[in-house]
Amino acid sequence: MHLGLLRINLALALIALCLSPRAWAEDSRQVFTGTLGKAAIVVELDARYNEGRYFYRKYRTDLALETSKDGDALVMLEGAAMDGDSRPTLRLLPTLSGWSGEWKAPSGKTLKVDLQPARLPDVPAGAAPYLAQLHDTQPYEYLRLEGLLLKKGKTETFMGYTLQWWSEPKSGASLFEVVSGYAPAAQERINQYLRARLWSEVSQYYGCSGSYTQSAQPLWMSSSVMSVRVSTEYYCGGAYPDQNNESLNFDTRTGQLLSLEDVLWVGQGEPLHREESPDASSEENSNYRAKELAPWLVEQLSKRYPTEMTVVAEGENDCGYDEPEPWQFPTWQFGEKGVTFFPSYPHVMAVCGYVEWGVLPYGLLKQHPGAVKLQLPES
Repeated sequence: MHLGLLRINLALALIALCLSPRAWAEDSRQVFTGTLGKAAIVVELDARYNEGRYFYRKYRTDLALETSKDGDALVMLEGAAMDGDSRPTLRLLPTLSGWSGEWKAPSGKTLKVDLQPARLPDVPAGAAPYLAQLHDTQPYEYLRLEGLLLKKGKTETFMGYTLQWWSEPKSGASLFEVVSGYAPAAQERINQYLRARLWSEVSQYYGCSGSYTQSAQPLWMSSSVMSVRVSTEYYCGGAYPDQNNESLNFDTRTGQLLSLEDVLWVGQGEPLHREESPDASSEENSNYRAKELAPWLVEQLSKRYPTEMTVVAEGENDCGYDEPEPWQFPTWQFGEKGVTFFPSYPHVMAVCGYVEWGVLPYGLLKQHPGAVKLQLPES
């Protein structure tokens, strides 16, 4: 999953931007702006994990920092640990209002560095709510995206609904907004989420030191539900590149993003419901998925697709579709005949996740309603 690429903690309280750098050892994360040579930079330091990152304002792309203390000096190695000793070094000393020192390349070249606690400009009138949230909770990401503009793309009609596409030119990230077809309040809520997702994909692109590509497509739109696929392929360090296909599923009457427990519940008691964070997990949710949902999905899919559930994938690796584990946290999406479920696998078995047959009809799902009483079609 690409969600860990930037390690963005949406619960982070407002950062005290004006703290003295001498408090660095006690403060978990601080953001600074300044110069490296003549180039403007933004730096984030996390004392808890002895790490940081920075970007040149001109390029916006992350450069990792491995930090340590040497007396009063802050010493930072730039780049990945696998680069060994051939990494630039930043050595900074505290000043009355910031940090000052030098950046030194392995070749011996040095450049002066000056940093001050970041002071963010006011959010421009009419800015997207996602950017306003970043301003208050993630100043580093806000400064990264500051000044970027989305480009208006094609307008298309999909299943009777009008969509307007938008993209960020440098990253290539793109997503659409719904122009017409739903009640105004619900449509605006859907669009706010889609705008936020587009900006987050732009952040992911610039936060990746390797390659990152994203695409999106509408999958299903009706008067009651809607599904959108967001696909990413990336290599941001580590042993292998990776890819991810995620479905965003909405209740189009309210604009609410749906969790699987909102749609389907096969457990005891009342369904779990997490309106604000539908992808969030908990011990209670994990136990339900492992002990009740996954075995139920295996039983239902095995009845309908006995051949597919025992298939052997490429290279004669058994995908284990008839085992509960791949079905604990499936990707899922609405469609014409029902909800399609896709099993989840680690990267080395990713080929097993690309199935199109795992459809359970709406008639069955209506027998096991979730927390949101959806108006599902007949099937």
